[in-house]
Amino acid sequence: MTTVIDQIDRALDMTAAIVEGITRDRLQAPTPCPGWDVRAELNHLVGGMRIFAAELTGTDVGARHEDDWLGGDPYGAFAAAAALDHAAWHGPGALDTTVRLGFGAVPGPMAALIHLTELLVHGADLAVATGREHLVDQAACDQLLATMRGMDFHAFRRPGMFGPEISAPGDAPAHRQLLAFLGRNLPQDQTSRPVA
Repeated sequence: MTTVIDQIDRALDMTAAIVEGITRDRLQAPTPCPGWDVRAELNHLVGGMRIFAAELTGTDVGARHEDDWLGGDPYGAFAAAAALDHAAWHGPGALDTTVRLGFGAVPGPMAALIHLTELLVHGADLAVATGREHLVDQAACDQLLATMRGMDFHAFRRPGMFGPEISAPGDAPAHRQLLAFLGRNLPQDQTSRPVA
């Protein structure tokens, strides 16, 4: 049976493959996440991994989420954060802990689902922004979308998190349907109008 930790591992692998192929000239490219270019979204992702790892291991992360985590080596920063993140989620009792996030403390299983969402969604954003959509794990995105549709997601649709759902063609790949569900403004040939 696949656990949420296994899903996090798959999301880390997927996003690592996407990040490894991003050329430096694409770091300023816009992403589907409003207001962020590739570097800003990658920085947010790296900061998130470092913060989750620190929370799970009881250490001080030493910076704020919005600080610069990439420095002059965005690829090395991602690899180091991913290694810390992987080790932290595989530590003893990772799902039994309480994780403090920007909006409050959440139990380990919910924190894991939130982190999985961050990895898959930001990974898919980066793939769309850099033309690497062939590397997205469609099964993982489809599974996450089904999970989100099965819960009360309205509380997460607020500024700074996720916008209103945008309709997507029924034949759109799973990652584009997931991004549209979360309010990502994808190119008009791939999505249509907001869902009422």
